[in-house]
Amino acid sequence: MAKEPVRVLVTGAAGQIGYALVPMIARGIMLGADQPVILHMLDIPFAAEALNGVKMELVDAAFPLLKGVVATTDVVEACTGVNVAVMVGGFPRKEGMERKDVMSKNVSIYKSQASALEQHAAPNCKVLVVANPANTNALILKEFAPSIPAKNITCLTRLDHNRALGQISERLNVQVSDVKNVIIWGNHSSTQYPDVNHATVGDKPVRELVKDDEWLNGEFITTVQQRGAAIIKARKLSSALSAASAACDHIHDWVLGTPEGTWVSMGVYSDGSYNVPAGVIYSFPVTCKNGEWTIVQGLAIDEFSRKKLDLTGAELTEEKELAYSCLS
Repeated sequence: MAKEPVRVLVTGAAGQIGYALVPMIARGIMLGADQPVILHMLDIPFAAEALNGVKMELVDAAFPLLKGVVATTDVVEACTGVNVAVMVGGFPRKEGMERKDVMSKNVSIYKSQASALEQHAAPNCKVLVVANPANTNALILKEFAPSIPAKNITCLTRLDHNRALGQISERLNVQVSDVKNVIIWGNHSSTQYPDVNHATVGDKPVRELVKDDEWLNGEFITTVQQRGAAIIKARKLSSALSAASAACDHIHDWVLGTPEGTWVSMGVYSDGSYNVPAGVIYSFPVTCKNGEWTIVQGLAIDEFSRKKLDLTGAELTEEKELAYSCLS
């Protein structure tokens, strides 16, 4: 028997990431090759014509799993009945802008979209925030959508996780699928901590295989932290393709589950695990089963890692305070 279509919202759908993401969803990469979808695409009025062009292309691509397209500039219409929401739209930082100005713009966007999801999304809607500052945008969304369970609001650090996998696979000249259990801790910012202390290739620890602690504790970390900026410098545009792919990976594993013995990185509402601040959206290693994520517990944290976890946690606490000051 055919499955009922899942309604998937993509905000900022006419933008670079949205344009890369919607065909992946329509092709079944996000929710599985047998799961029909109805795409809800939202963008600002300025982008309405471009959004309509994206809709035309989706129709022209004749995706068998795509059972309908809603393309709109109306946030209520976009959010009505959605089961999965991928929040790509946000206000980007422009040259000369203060951090607080960017935060203030995004607080007002996420407050309004949270209210629409709160009132009109399907019960148990799963939300993934991609737009930066992703962790704090997700926290604001949680504040203004109190009926959506906190565990259903996440942010994207899977892109950083995938970047870490890619760096290790290139360094060791192995298939990326053979590298397991890297971790991204903390904020999707330059303070994030890409951690390979528990990562393996086959049954061997990555540290043992790389045999270069200086690289793993230095260049590897900064390469992952600054990869987005390096891509903008090279491409003159942001990392849309890899961000869209990571968003699909994030939702796919959350909904369909992580393989046995494998964890992934997700920005989730912190309960204080690993002595990081509670009440912020923080990236942890998680496993997923039956549509639920669980933080991997009991991993040893060495002194080097402890400092990194605390640093990114302090930044998230500061961002939270800044965001809340924009609400007053």
